[in-house]
Amino acid sequence: MTVPQTVLVPDADDVERHPCPRCQTQPGSPCRSRSGAVAGTYHTGRFTKVPRLAKLLRVPTPADRGPGQPWRPGTPVPAPVDPDSPSADIRIGYARCSSLTQELQSQLDALAERGIPRDKIFAEKISTRVRVRPQFEAALAAARDIKAHAPHCRVIFTVNEMKSLGRDAAELTALADHLTAHGLVLEMLAGPLQGIYDPSGPGRLLFGFFAAMAETERENIREATLEGLDAAARKGKHGGRPPVITDNMLHTVLRRRANDETVEQIQPDLIIPTGRRKGQNASLSSIYRALAEHEKTQAYPEAVEAAHADFAALQQRDHIPE
Repeated sequence: MTVPQTVLVPDADDVERHPCPRCQTQPGSPCRSRSGAVAGTYHTGRFTKVPRLAKLLRVPTPADRGPGQPWRPGTPVPAPVDPDSPSADIRIGYARCSSLTQELQSQLDALAERGIPRDKIFAEKISTRVRVRPQFEAALAAARDIKAHAPHCRVIFTVNEMKSLGRDAAELTALADHLTAHGLVLEMLAGPLQGIYDPSGPGRLLFGFFAAMAETERENIREATLEGLDAAARKGKHGGRPPVITDNMLHTVLRRRANDETVEQIQPDLIIPTGRRKGQNASLSSIYRALAEHEKTQAYPEAVEAAHADFAALQQRDHIPE
C-alpha cells in the first residue's frame, strides 16, 4: 500500500533537521543521488537520527521536494531553540466583549503590549451566552496548528481576563481540558489569575477554584437582580415595556361600551401615544386584555364589599357582637 505524500511531510521535516552522512547534504535540504538529482528516498543513516523513524526501512521524499529533479539546496534549518527560553514562546491573543456598546480597544492594547503581533490577535464582540464564537474557535485553531508545527515551542493562549473565556465552571473546565490535550498554555494579563497557567501542571487546581468562584459570582448576581426586581415590584415599579392601553384609552373604551358600542367599532379610534408603536392603532387583543385586567381589579373590591354586607346581615339576624 502506498502512503500518501501528505502524511510523509512531517517525517521529511524531521529528517531534514539533520545533515546526511552519505551525500553530505546540509540541514534543510533533501538527499541527492550520485547523478545530482533529488533522491527518491532519504538515506538510511540520515533518517535513523530521528528516534521515531529509526526502525523504518525507508522514508520517501515528498513530492514538493521534486524527487528526480535537479537537486538544489533548500532553506537552512534555524538553530535549535531552548524550550525554556523566552524566545521559544509563541503567543496567540484573544479579546472579547459582550455588546457593541462595550469597549474592546483596551484589551487589544494590553495584548499588543505583551508583544503579540496584530495578525495573531483574534477579537470579537459577542456574548458568552452564544455557544459558537467564531474568533474564539479561530484563535484556538491557530494555537493548535502552531503547536503541531513547532512542538519545541511553548504556545501560549493569552487573554486579558478570565471573563473573556466563558461564563461558568463547565466552559472553563472544558477549555482547560482542551489546552491540556493539545499542549497549550493559558496566560491572563489581569484579574485574580494573572500570570501564565499550564493546565498540565499543579495550577490546574487553582484554575478550577477560580472557575467555581466565577460560577458562584454569576449566581450571586442573579440572586441580587431578582431581589432588586422584587423590591421594586413591592413599590409598584414594574419593568418591561409600558402598557399599550393607557388609563385614558381604557376610560374611553369603558365609556363607549356603556353606550352599546362594540370593541371593533372603538378600536380604529384608539391611537397609541408612546413607545415603539407610537401613532398606530391598538390591536383588538390589547383592548380585550386591558378590559380583562380591569374586570379583575374591579371584582376584588366588589367581592370584599359583598362579604362585609353578608357578615353585617348575619350579625343583625343572630345578634353577633362586633
